[in-house]
Amino acid sequence: MTTQRIRIGIVGAGANVRLRHVPGFRAMQGVDLVGVCNRTRESSQRAAKEFDIPKVYDNWLDLVEDDDIDAVCIGTWPYLHCPITLAALDNEKHVLTEARMAMDATEAHAMLETSRAAPHLVTQVVPAPFTLPVDRTIQDLLADAYLGELLVVDVRLAQSNFVDVASPLTWRQDRNVSGYNILMMGVWYETLLRWIGPASTVVAMTKTAVTQRKDSQGILRAVTVPDHVNILCEMECGAQAHMQFSAVTGIAPSGEVWLYGANGTLRLDAQTGKLYGGRRDAPQLREIDIPPAKQGHWRVEEEFINAIRGIEPVTHTTFEAGVQYMEFTEAVTRSAQSGEAISLPL
Repeated sequence: MTTQRIRIGIVGAGANVRLRHVPGFRAMQGVDLVGVCNRTRESSQRAAKEFDIPKVYDNWLDLVEDDDIDAVCIGTWPYLHCPITLAALDNEKHVLTEARMAMDATEAHAMLETSRAAPHLVTQVVPAPFTLPVDRTIQDLLADAYLGELLVVDVRLAQSNFVDVASPLTWRQDRNVSGYNILMMGVWYETLLRWIGPASTVVAMTKTAVTQRKDSQGILRAVTVPDHVNILCEMECGAQAHMQFSAVTGIAPSGEVWLYGANGTLRLDAQTGKLYGGRRDAPQLREIDIPPAKQGHWRVEEEFINAIRGIEPVTHTTFEAGVQYMEFTEAVTRSAQSGEAISLPL
């Protein structure tokens, strides 16, 4: 099993595929990149030439139906994650899909249910990467009651941008291709899932600073994804969480996550990745040293291939966890639109 040759087909050779997945797969023995399909024949041919991939497909369905491919890496925008995943599983292909698992919770559930009907096939969502070096340390500190009872979680992530009224519409601002995903909200909720578990109730308010932008064709279109969101949550563990994500807060401080307990506090600097902590009698927070043995790192492609070969299970990130963060993502929009608290799971 450890020497099993695995042939990968890529649908959507975007930035993360180029930066992470292509070199990650290439670094593993017995793994071949055999096919690619982008939005156009021309861009597919460019990617094939750049990465020395032998096959080019005119549409993604031809790729997932090809018997010469064992596994599909999906690097498209979210609107294609579900249909490609379902087709790939129906055609006996393993699936690695980029984060923002789907457009909404309904799609995420369909992906999970289809994967459960084919347990011999490996499915994986590309994980939230920013806290991999500190996850185990935070999990251990919480398990060891460093904080005592966890009371409050505060997550603030801003891009330190002033409003730019002239920039064109991006896929992240278009619900037709991005779904209910807003900024980095799902990524950081996935992180909280690792540390403290899911939310049980969600209340949210959102703001869209510029309501219309020109698309790539110069056509004025509505901006359908907010660029600022505030979220209050009751967590299943009993803590209350506040989360704020923004693309319009000029000269904002760097992103940070605070965990406040009855007897201690933890602070993660999201920009530097440094972790600080202090207990009840400490005069101030001090940096917590994380030994190399406890530092996680990016190993998505290795984990995916190892899971196919039966060496290890997928942990970062399962479709089950993807469903949880897509339900949270949808709950945020439902609450913002209705003004009501939304209970989880949906």
